[in-house]
Amino acid sequence: MTRPIGIAANPASGKDIRRLVARASVFDNQEKRAIVARCLIGANAVGDAPIAYFDDMHHITRSVIEDGDIEAARIEGPGTGTALDTTRAAKKMRDLDCAVVITLGGDGTNRAFAKGWLEAPMIPLSTGTNNVFPRITEATIAGTAAALVAMEKVTFTDVADRAKVIHVVIDGEPDDIALIDAVVSSDRFIGARALLDSHLLKKSILTRANPAAVGVTAIGGLMHPLSSGEDAGLVLELSPGENQKCQVLNAPIAPGLFQEVRVQKLRRIDFGESVEVFGPCVLAFDGERERVLKNNQRAELTLHRDGPWVIDVERVMDAAARSGALLDSEQFMEVRDAV
Repeated sequence: MTRPIGIAANPASGKDIRRLVARASVFDNQEKRAIVARCLIGANAVGDAPIAYFDDMHHITRSVIEDGDIEAARIEGPGTGTALDTTRAAKKMRDLDCAVVITLGGDGTNRAFAKGWLEAPMIPLSTGTNNVFPRITEATIAGTAAALVAMEKVTFTDVADRAKVIHVVIDGEPDDIALIDAVVSSDRFIGARALLDSHLLKKSILTRANPAAVGVTAIGGLMHPLSSGEDAGLVLELSPGENQKCQVLNAPIAPGLFQEVRVQKLRRIDFGESVEVFGPCVLAFDGERERVLKNNQRAELTLHRDGPWVIDVERVMDAAARSGALLDSEQFMEVRDAV
């Protein structure tokens, strides 16, 4: 029996304060509905893999399912309007044993999903602000790739890579994770969540350092690029002052927003190597301020490669084309023999 394709769209992604203080694009719910519709069309072109979807508070996927009279398993969230909805949906998709989940959101959305299902097989589509973890992929082809994986027409291990994760252990509080970066800020309050003042940044642990991205990962990337495939991370020591010897960068910390950043020290870390942090401070994960550390409260951050399995859509389609998975087998043999 074919395992389901999961769809989880975050109605809040692509709408935060960075539309006001920077120049981030808006991903409205109508565009997300169009993306979901194209995903379902792409999946249907391959076969009849079952669909399971998270019914968010704005009914993004539900409206597409109902308009198309598509049979699908509906997953209700707790209706909090927060990241908790996405985390709960991930747990239910894990229980349904989804073969692949298509997520619509940014780094924060995918982090919330991974908190509910750390080893989830994912095709993350970019509809957020910081889009380092998700990828810009045409939704039609993403749906086709999802169906090829779900129907086992390609070999999963040939087309998926395990993501790195920063595991965060906080004294006296629940654990947490980050997929791209964990940042220590001298803020005392979470506030509007987004990291928008580089002078408040003290330390950052990165799973990847991408000079072609925006956000804290770009700071590391402009100095020492580190890919998602390298078995290492980076630690940046940042300084707000001008007295210390620092490398001064003009870095894009948000879409359309460059700020001066002063880096005192940069070093690579290996898997299993821990970084200690003590409060008072705020910890931001994947671009959003999330946790407040009280005075002398300790947090330990450790890097591992035990996160979601990220499916490479291009590799899926290449494998399917080479094997003839999208063609009648007899027809494929005739065409191939003629080449």
